[in-house]
Amino acid sequence: MIPPSRTLDRTGIDRCSPHPLEYSSNLSNISSLLWHAYAALPSPSSAVNWTGFYIRDDKFPALASPVSSPPLPGAPGFGGVTISTTYAHPEDQILLLGPFHGKPACQQIRFGKGVCGTAAASQKTVIVPDVTKFPGHIACDADSRSEIVVPIIIRGETVAIIDIDCTLPSAFDEEDQKYLEKLAELLAESCDW
Repeated sequence: MIPPSRTLDRTGIDRCSPHPLEYSSNLSNISSLLWHAYAALPSPSSAVNWTGFYIRDDKFPALASPVSSPPLPGAPGFGGVTISTTYAHPEDQILLLGPFHGKPACQQIRFGKGVCGTAAASQKTVIVPDVTKFPGHIACDADSRSEIVVPIIIRGETVAIIDIDCTLPSAFDEEDQKYLEKLAELLAESCDW
C-alpha cells in the first residue's frame, strides 16, 4: 500500500529514463525501484516477492521490427523471409516476460489468461486479494498470495503490463492502484513503444 506522501512524478521517471528508445533499460530500473520501494514500506507491502513487466510480443525489443533474413542459396524468389508478430484474433496476442525482480517467472502469457492476461485484455487494473481463488490463475511463484496488475495503454492498445506479487493476502488496494496507474501513464508517455 503506497502511502499518499510517496507520489510519482515525471521528474523521477525522467531521471531513470532519459532516452525513450531505451525502454527495456527504463523498465529494468523501474522494476528495481518498485521492488525497493515496496520493501521499504511496512507489512504487507514489504512482503512483495515479484515486481516487473510483461511486454506485448510485437513490442518486445528483439521482435518489434519485422526482420528479413538473407535468401538461402538456391531458394526461389528475390528476398528473405519476413518474421512478423501480427495476429488474426486479439486473443492470440502474447505477453512476453520483460524486466523484473524476483524468482524466475512464466516466459509468456496469452491475453485473457491468468491475472496478467486478464488485465491486458480488459485494459483494466486487476487487484487479486487471494490468487488461489482467481479462476485460471497462473502460479509462477507458489509463494505468491496476492497480486496487482496494471496495463500500460497507448492509443487504445495494451502494450505492456506492470505486475506485482506479494506473499501475503490482500496486500494491494485502491491506493496502490491509483499510483501504479499513474506510473503506467508516465511509462506510456516516457517510452517509445
